[in-house]
Amino acid sequence: MVQGIGALNKAVAAIPKRVELAARAAMEKSADELVAMMKRLVPVEDGDLRASIGWTWGNAPAGAKVLTQTDPDERGLKITVYAGSQKAYYSAFVEFGTAPHNVATGGGNKNFSGTANAHPGSRAQPFFFPSYRSLKKRIQSRIRREMKKAIKFVGPVTQSEAD
Repeated sequence: MVQGIGALNKAVAAIPKRVELAARAAMEKSADELVAMMKRLVPVEDGDLRASIGWTWGNAPAGAKVLTQTDPDERGLKITVYAGSQKAYYSAFVEFGTAPHNVATGGGNKNFSGTANAHPGSRAQPFFFPSYRSLKKRIQSRIRREMKKAIKFVGPVTQSEAD
């Protein structure tokens, strides 16, 4: 319960921080859920690609393909979901498949002279977009719901909200 103008000003000033903390927690939980589903759906041969799937605040690690990220806020904070690494560079090939191509040294599909080593291509085995499409509404609802709860919350200002 707010008593006095000073307490009211302090409570109103804490609302943006409270909302941000609630949104961050909801985003982290949603990113964990999305990554877990992607790891369940990704085809596993040696486990490198599955091990490379993750999320982080900020930019993806070197060699990773950014699958989705939020727009940075005024402080530059953004959450990034990624797959792939220097070792598992083929995340896009798995997600979208490949066309038949020449895998000979110096090969390619055009203007190649030499012994061809044809690769039949590979079929798409999507793991990101099915996960994203199935969880998108749940993620948006969770973030919206947690932000509304933080706005409606009536209680004392905590230390993390005051900072």
